[in-house]
Parts: sequence; structure tokens; C-alpha cells
Amino acid sequence: MNFLTPLICAVGVTFLIYGGLCLSSLSMVEDFQRFGLERLRMLTGLLEVLGGSALLVGLKWRPALSISSGGLSLLMLIAFGVRLKMRDSIGQSLPSLTLMFLTAYILVKSFQK
Repeated sequence: MNFLTPLICAVGVTFLIYGGLCLSSLSMVEDFQRFGLERLRMLTGLLEVLGGSALLVGLKWRPALSISSGGLSLLMLIAFGVRLKMRDSIGQSLPSLTLMFLTAYILVKSFQK
């Protein structure tokens, strides 16, 4: 087993969890209200769940890996930008930045195999 497979699994599951929380957690509702983006919360959660699922599917079907990692990279870039605009702390901003770099790494690797 190479390093990429467990990374894809971990990131995929992370997005499934974050997406589920985005759809159901009161603290996420409050965060999206604070951002002024409450109308995008359900879409964001759905995109995270679909993207996380597609990462896992991508272990067997490479196009899903490339598409999902690219889309999730973009989603996390936007999330990081929102955090910067809101002047959130490094601790609050670090998850989106980390996930952006990890999904970008997966995207690059998806084209190398």
C-alpha cells in the first residue's frame, strides 16, 4: 500500500464528517450566519459529502478522484478566503487551508498514475 491510498481515505472520510456536520450541526448554522452565507450552508454540506464520497470512489475509478479532488480544492480555497475575510484565527482557518493543500496534492497525484 502506498501513502496516497490512506491519505485519500482519511481526507474522504473527513469530508463526509464535515459535510454531515454542515448539514446538521447548530454550530455550523451559526458559522454560516456569521459569514453571511446561510443560504449556501446546505449546498456546501452536500458538496462536501459528494466530494468525500467521490474521493473514495476514486480509489477504483481515477476520473472521480481527479474531479473530486479538484472541486474540493477549490471549495477549500473559497472557505479559506472566507475565513481570512472574517479575520478568523489561525486555528479556525487551518482546517480549510490544510484540506486545500491535501486535496491539491491528491489532484496532482491523480494525474501521475
